[in-house]
Amino acid sequence: MTPAAGGLRYAYNTNGMTSHRLDDALALLADTGYDGVALTVDVAHHDPFAPRLALRTAALARRLDRLGLGSTVETGARFLLDPRRKHEPTLVTADPAGRARRLAFLRLCVDVAADLGAEAVSFWAGVPAPGTDVSPGGTAWGHLTEGVGAVVAYAAERGAAAAFEPEPGMLVEDCAGFSRLAALVPGLRLALDTGHCLVSGDLTPDQAVLRHAGDLGAVAVEDMPYGRHEHRAPGEGDMDLPAVLGALRAVRYGGLVSLELSRDAHRADVLVPRALEALRRAERAGAEGFRDVPALHGAAPGSAR
Repeated sequence: MTPAAGGLRYAYNTNGMTSHRLDDALALLADTGYDGVALTVDVAHHDPFAPRLALRTAALARRLDRLGLGSTVETGARFLLDPRRKHEPTLVTADPAGRARRLAFLRLCVDVAADLGAEAVSFWAGVPAPGTDVSPGGTAWGHLTEGVGAVVAYAAERGAAAAFEPEPGMLVEDCAGFSRLAALVPGLRLALDTGHCLVSGDLTPDQAVLRHAGDLGAVAVEDMPYGRHEHRAPGEGDMDLPAVLGALRAVRYGGLVSLELSRDAHRADVLVPRALEALRRAERAGAEGFRDVPALHGAAPGSAR
């Protein structure tokens, strides 16, 4: 789907609305004017391990259709697989049973994405244990390539797009790492979180959009400060948001452009509408060649209640 009248299509990640019931979160997004939702499959919203997943997904698909919301599926739940270890196990975990557990979860998420008609399912590598060989061709890359290949193959069977997200601090943390992985796994798409370019890699966020336009399967544009992996609302970090949105328009990106503000669920009631206003303002500025986005007002970035 291409943007209406040349405009971009915006979504909000449910991991930033965990104080809302999913139905209420979706209604808020639709009423505010978002075009879609980035659904983080998690205990808070659409638990993949609760009973009747397929029936619940079908009901969710109907709900999204009634609200006119598109979707992407996100897999970055923190303690879903292990309540004592954040994000573990992963595709680069040394234990084969752990890697198998992560792969089974990702296949469930592909099923959800396919049944929703979502644009993509996004996933990442994980952090190798200390002492693991992380060199190209080493143990960690071998595990990752095998797991990512299995996800891409299963997604192709289900008619879904598998998009890989470079994450700062993980085995694949920047666009260069994605390119290396994509060369090993044909059919892999890029889930580009442009804020991550301020933390790792040698491309600016807008350069990453332009260079990888043909790879894009999902895009997130939350703000971040240089060198710190802190997801912030538009205008509260160092991102040149008009330049990023201008680049997305220039390459005619038609997918959802999402915000992932998982630290800000306590202020979602005010942040959801203000963030959309900021995105639209930045998009206009980008189209007109300006580079100034006023910061949002409210609670301090990253504060929690």
